[in-house]
Amino acid sequence: MPVHHHDATAVLGAGSWGSALAILLAHNGHPTVLWSHRPEHVAQMQSQRENREYLADVHFPARLTIEAELHKALQDTQDVLIAVPSHVFRETLCTIKPFLNERHRVAWASKGFEPETHKLLDQMAREELPGTMPLAVISGPTFAGEVARGLPTAVTIAATQPVFATQLAAKLHNETFRAYTSDDMVGVQIGGAVKNVLAIAAGIADGLGFGANSRAALITRGLVEVMRLGVTLGGQRETFMGLAGLGDLVLTCTDNQSRNRRLGLALGEGRGLHEAVEAIGQVVEGVGTAKEVHELARELSVEMPITEQVYSVLYEGKSPREAVHDLLTRELKPEH
Repeated sequence: MPVHHHDATAVLGAGSWGSALAILLAHNGHPTVLWSHRPEHVAQMQSQRENREYLADVHFPARLTIEAELHKALQDTQDVLIAVPSHVFRETLCTIKPFLNERHRVAWASKGFEPETHKLLDQMAREELPGTMPLAVISGPTFAGEVARGLPTAVTIAATQPVFATQLAAKLHNETFRAYTSDDMVGVQIGGAVKNVLAIAAGIADGLGFGANSRAALITRGLVEVMRLGVTLGGQRETFMGLAGLGDLVLTCTDNQSRNRRLGLALGEGRGLHEAVEAIGQVVEGVGTAKEVHELARELSVEMPITEQVYSVLYEGKSPREAVHDLLTRELKPEH
């Protein structure tokens, strides 16, 4: 049944997060189309009316349509919400570009940097899409399963045009989902990306049995790293104290629903990287992001000791125990 409403939203990417946002929008009464690049996944979701692979036991609302063909997903929509892993973000933009017109607005809920170039996602969007197209990013402390089940959640939406941020926030808003608006595209994206690296560090420390004190220290010093990089790239300090900064950092470092934290736990317990990633079975964004942030920090001469140690464990074969030991026994100096 095609959706013929210009206020419809197309959600691209039917992983757990894309599906949760599509369910939320449809639950709020907005016609929503969820697109997956895998036809067999689409067929499965159409027949079962749920995404068993990524969000088992959450039924799709009536206003949610599942679509395999991209042009059909985009033809009657105004807002496009991208929820694909960051390493395929540019590819996704290039794929949708021929189907976009001046009516469309593009938002994303992906978190990360472009591999090799270290560009933020909005930089890619500005390069690939028309300059007049409104852009927005959704970020904050969100586990997809909790959002899909209607548990109370708050996020930040930053946009290039205030009206887009406000209207997108209104579409997502309900009694258990609150969206705050911002104009700090850079800060919101940096917070969402870098925290994945820091969650791996927190997981490693916990996997080694280093305790709650060291976890709290890592989160606090991790926030300093997020702010150093974020402010250097033009983000606003207060953004990092908000939902997209501190909020997301605390969530990802402390709860085992976080894939990045679970990866760290596995490494801290002595498992190999490949084995740990395989066991999780979904994209662990922090692995790629650790490399991008490490290289970016080097280029910009920003001191990010926790990120450095995570990079050493993931890419240079350093033992997790040695990495955390080096962090927690660094030379004495003033806190700020």
